[in-house]
Amino acid sequence: MTGQLSELASEAYVFGFPLVFNGEQILRLTTSGIGTLPSASFNSFSHARALASPRDTFVSINNDTVYSIAPVDLSVGPVLLSVPEAGDRYYVLQFVDAWTNNFAYVGTRATGNRRGDFLLVPPEWEGGPEAEGVTVIRFPTRIAVIVGRWACDGEEDLPAVEELQNSLTLTPIRKSLTPPQGVPVVAGGLSEALDFFERLRVWALAFPPAERDRAALDSYGELGLTSAYTVAEAPAEVREALEVGYAAGKQALQMAVRSGDGPYVNNWLVNLHMFDYNLDFFEVGTLDDPAWKHADPKTRYATRAAAALAGLWGNHGYEAAYFFTYLDAAGDALTGEHTYALRLHPTPPVGAFWSITMYDLPNFYLVENQAARYSIGDRTRGIVYDDDGGLTITMSATRPADEKAAANWLPAPQGEFRPILRLYAPKQELVDGTYEVPAIERVV
Repeated sequence: MTGQLSELASEAYVFGFPLVFNGEQILRLTTSGIGTLPSASFNSFSHARALASPRDTFVSINNDTVYSIAPVDLSVGPVLLSVPEAGDRYYVLQFVDAWTNNFAYVGTRATGNRRGDFLLVPPEWEGGPEAEGVTVIRFPTRIAVIVGRWACDGEEDLPAVEELQNSLTLTPIRKSLTPPQGVPVVAGGLSEALDFFERLRVWALAFPPAERDRAALDSYGELGLTSAYTVAEAPAEVREALEVGYAAGKQALQMAVRSGDGPYVNNWLVNLHMFDYNLDFFEVGTLDDPAWKHADPKTRYATRAAAALAGLWGNHGYEAAYFFTYLDAAGDALTGEHTYALRLHPTPPVGAFWSITMYDLPNFYLVENQAARYSIGDRTRGIVYDDDGGLTITMSATRPADEKAAANWLPAPQGEFRPILRLYAPKQELVDGTYEVPAIERVV
């Protein structure tokens, strides 16, 4: 019986990981902030005023855009989002619910760059006069995160970005002295595993999943995860199973992140569909299209959990595609002990821009380096193209002696690493696989 409960607990860990991890990051944002993003109260934006650096300890954070992130809590009723005129600058506001479903997009691709107003409403909202003349965005869960990214062309472009950030507002429609409910407090103080499952129990009650996922949640009732009683009050046999299941689920999830859930092309994991697990909530800017839905119930929860661990708050592939690799052309692990070259000819076809960002392992954090360069792409100043128009990028832990290689250098850590190729507004050749990213070749 204990073995069956442990296996069930392992499944519950994978099922609940996105909710718990996301909730922890929301709490982090509303209390201490995240890296250079200062803390923000619910229904207000936290603006980064600089491009990300290794100080920003957040999984797979990007160095292409400046962030504006808002924790939103609609316990106060509808909230009006106002966005400024953005000119010809690429930006996206991505809406992520408590279970990490991307359920709406506002921005260049989705709604254009004109000034606009959007009414954010809670799941139970039944309509009202406040919706007149504005686009309504219904939230699947009471809380959600708006993850804003503004394209930024270096330090000198930051003042213009800041002006846009300051024009981005959230305004509750109903005046009240009652503060937002926020994320329910979970005391903790047990073991790592039991604290995790207690957060899952409490937060799943506060933020119910999609209707199709409720049967899965209910199946964990034997573990006390749908109970009004705390995990600490569960029988010893159940608590033991939760400990064992937590360890097994955590290990399985880490292996899933390594193996990925997409095709490998030249040892790149082509993750066009990493965030396609949302099957139920399609507001403005999303594509309610079978081509962008991960419908397999046997793998969907694992895909969702792996996406949260490796790239929390990542976009759908039609907004921004993410290609990962851990391996060189020979299938060996990428490591700072060697020097590598990636030759792009032609460079990736995108509607906005592309970049490759370097991350360490196992944290997926940006890598400190002497050049203070964390990514390289088509907007990087000073890069040198090959005579035929291609681009050769050098990846190594030490600065190349050759000046051309140094101009195109993406610094790596001493240990193993994982680059991510980001493709903003990917063109059809990327989506259908006509364009292939070549393998990274070991040079030395």
